[in-house]
Amino acid sequence: MVTIAETNARRLGRIDPASTRALIAFLRSPRYEVLPTEDVEERVLATVPREVTMTVTASPSRGIGATIALSERLAGHGYAVVPHLSARLIRDESHLREVLAALAAMGVKDVFVIAGDARAPAGRFPDSVSLLEAMRDEQHSLSDIGVTGYPERHSFIDDDLTIQAMWDKRKLASYIVSNLCFDPRMVKRWVARVRRRGVQLPIHVGLAGVADPAKLLRVSSRIGVVDSARFLRGHSNWFLRTLQPGGYSPERFVTGLLPDLAGPERKVVGLHVFTFNEIEPTERWRQETLARLLSGSA
Repeated sequence: MVTIAETNARRLGRIDPASTRALIAFLRSPRYEVLPTEDVEERVLATVPREVTMTVTASPSRGIGATIALSERLAGHGYAVVPHLSARLIRDESHLREVLAALAAMGVKDVFVIAGDARAPAGRFPDSVSLLEAMRDEQHSLSDIGVTGYPERHSFIDDDLTIQAMWDKRKLASYIVSNLCFDPRMVKRWVARVRRRGVQLPIHVGLAGVADPAKLLRVSSRIGVVDSARFLRGHSNWFLRTLQPGGYSPERFVTGLLPDLAGPERKVVGLHVFTFNEIEPTERWRQETLARLLSGSA
């Protein structure tokens, strides 16, 4: 009987040298996305080395303050942090200046701007473009601003609008993070389309980490009733895939991206891992995969 480790080794063994070098670079310094729950700081400190960048989501029920607070604590522990700035949680230009000042005080140079999941905007910014435009007009110390790209159809935004939004944001941002997708072929086609449209921003490919469905349910219970329902609804595709025979494997996903996305013309610069706060198994997978690649045992 072939073990999972043997299957993974065979899969990695089929990667060409250039793709192997690219995957090693991606795995050495990924970005881990976490939710601002009470226990996540302790879990990060116990498991994640400092070369991993931590991105902190924004919760409608907890507010932008929870994102800033966790980012500040993680930055204090020596991590590079990327707070999510949700347009719908920022009231106006004055509130934006407060947020930007707090980020400058903790030395943050990189943020990820999203529209956010709040049903109604708190004030003047209904979408990410409006917030990006306001940020352009403010004095700030940021060197990098990320925005979202959508390899798959958005649940409630027309494709034409997501394409137009990408075009509108290309001069207001410095990189793109692809939204969660489980089909590497779809991601590869999306990257090619982005480049054909003339958008040349670097791309971080989003992928799900390693998590158990039962643990996902426990995570959802810790982020509030409203956020929990939204969280599970937004990640139902992932949840269902984990229950299927063979489940979901980040190994299959990242190897499926290659060799296409290892080419420099695609400008894929890293991996953005949605951990669902199940940080330990994801970090274990990263370390084991990296060790196999570096040892040549793959």
